Amino acid sequence: VQLQASGGGLVQAGGSLRLSCAASTSRSSFRITGVGWYRQAPGKQRELVATRTSDGNTNAADSVKGRFTVSRDNAKNTEYLQMNSLKPEDTAVYYCSLDWLYYNDDHAPVVGRSWGQGTLVTVSS
Repeated sequence: VQLQASGGGLVQAGGSLRLSCAASTSRSSFRITGVGWYRQAPGKQRELVATRTSDGNTNAADSVKGRFTVSRDNAKNTEYLQMNSLKPEDTAVYYCSLDWLYYNDDHAPVVGRSWGQGTLVTVSS
């Protein structure tokens, strides 16, 4: 399962961006069971920004709560991170991590986790 992350770019403070994380697979039984959005600013450790579980529960770091939301398009096997009211301190490379499941030809479940390649978000003041 390969992921394609996109949507990063340069935006002014107060603006919005929507990041996408699309899973590519030929398995018709494929489904996403969870997602984590992370970010890493220059000189800092990677931090968890937001999560979404298979039952739809979402959580966000205090620093982005109320501004960032996670959503999913099941038909497109794509997760989104909507980022509003962006601040310069949100500048970072953003990564998505998808937990997934599909059933192989023997009808056995196959689970795994894939990472997107990272997309740069720059917020100017």
